[in-house]
Amino acid sequence: MGVLNLDRSPSLAEEDIVIFNDSVGRFFDEKAPESRVAKWREDGIVERTFWTEAAEAGLSCLSIPEEYGGMGGDYRHEVVLMEQLGAKGVDGFGLSLHNAIVAPYILLCGTEAQKQRWLPKMATCELVSAIAMTEPGAGSDLQGIKTTAKLDGNEYVINGSKTFITNGQTANLIIVVCKTDPSQGARGTSLLVVETDQVEGFERGRNLDKLGQEAADTSELFFNEVRVPTANLLGEGEGQGFFQLMGQLPQERLNIAVQAIATIERALGLTIDYVKNRDAFGKKIIDFQNTQFVLAECKTEATVARVFVDHCIEAHLKGKLDAATASMAKYWLTDLENKIVDRCLQLFGGFGYMAEYPIARMYRDSRVQRIYGGTNEIMKVLIARTL
Repeated sequence: MGVLNLDRSPSLAEEDIVIFNDSVGRFFDEKAPESRVAKWREDGIVERTFWTEAAEAGLSCLSIPEEYGGMGGDYRHEVVLMEQLGAKGVDGFGLSLHNAIVAPYILLCGTEAQKQRWLPKMATCELVSAIAMTEPGAGSDLQGIKTTAKLDGNEYVINGSKTFITNGQTANLIIVVCKTDPSQGARGTSLLVVETDQVEGFERGRNLDKLGQEAADTSELFFNEVRVPTANLLGEGEGQGFFQLMGQLPQERLNIAVQAIATIERALGLTIDYVKNRDAFGKKIIDFQNTQFVLAECKTEATVARVFVDHCIEAHLKGKLDAATASMAKYWLTDLENKIVDRCLQLFGGFGYMAEYPIARMYRDSRVQRIYGGTNEIMKVLIARTL
């Protein structure tokens, strides 16, 4: 189902990365067939045992050093995982958030004791993680959060609620964005790590009924006088949370762009296969000029997108991906993802509207990409500030 036939950038084409890519693909072929993924969509959650299977296959904490129980890889390995999740249609499995968003917070912001305490258990998926930023009254504007963490002796007492939290029903380690000093605005924000099995007052709300991403457990979370030791404050001191978040958001936005190009390429591959085999008016759909022009445009845009994403990956590997460029990748790739998936669905005709067809699921699942990780409108604001 190859579509672009591009040579990847040198570091992404290294032999060990290619071999790893093949092994991840085989794992999903064997362990996540369509029937199993369909059951996850039906249940609204990926079964907990699959997290363990993925960890046993060496897919958890790919870019975490071996000294902390990780696989000792780098961001390229996380890219492979994200691309294979998209290519194989393994919808709703939140391992990339666990690997490439939450674990880096602990690795890069945590104390040595915190890294030793949490990362090995994350690597085995004994601890499955989430990050709780969004609230009912605060989304892209993280400075507007209301959840508080008040110091009481050698403990913090957390009160507040979060919503739209990925892995919300499964996670038992949650980084919670809190106000430790509400009078200080952004400088009063801190990150507290809550091990849900060890606290009282923590409640999971609904597993939210969403437009797409049905297999992803996306939830409300409630913190009612939840007490955690001061040792659970991520990093060395209070007030660092906003800066810790800003430091990690470029990778989160690049992750979303990587997911977008994987979906674009899968949608194109499925559509090209379909139009080559579907007959209408006595000939294949691919033989109509309109079909050819639509797919020529989509392939061109996909090629440009792939080159840009790979450029961003290379820049990130060198520590040179700035926030504005990450914002460009996030907004442009996800806008393009929605555009191309929509055009591909049209070529499927009535079958494209049927829920059991992958293109219909991609249409639903893609829509949220323009919202989470900061809305695309916020991305444009961030880019405009650099003009």
